[in-house]
Amino acid sequence: MREIVHIQAGQCGNQIGTKFWEVISDEHGIDPAGNYVGDSALQLDRVNVYYNEASSHKYVPRAVLVDLEPGTMDSVRSGAFGQLFRPDNFIFVSCPHRRYEEETRGALPP
Repeated sequence: MREIVHIQAGQCGNQIGTKFWEVISDEHGIDPAGNYVGDSALQLDRVNVYYNEASSHKYVPRAVLVDLEPGTMDSVRSGAFGQLFRPDNFIFVSCPHRRYEEETRGALPP
């Protein structure tokens, strides 16, 4: 069996990746909550390439979402398919250099 781990990074990567999961979910008959709602056995063929099947018979994307600012992650979480992803797979890493740049430009108080 082939398994793919999908990595989305940055604002653009997460926006494109979210659309990717909407399309793949539709093709496989997976609703935004991760339930199979399709009507064809063909839709479940190779669904495990992109999804893990959880114990509650929900399909969860095998994906890691990464960004340096929380706004993008909040946008994905609040979107139509935001509940499809495991919360543990959202990785937000604060960049200390970014804060330094904002402080030196006067955007933030020191």
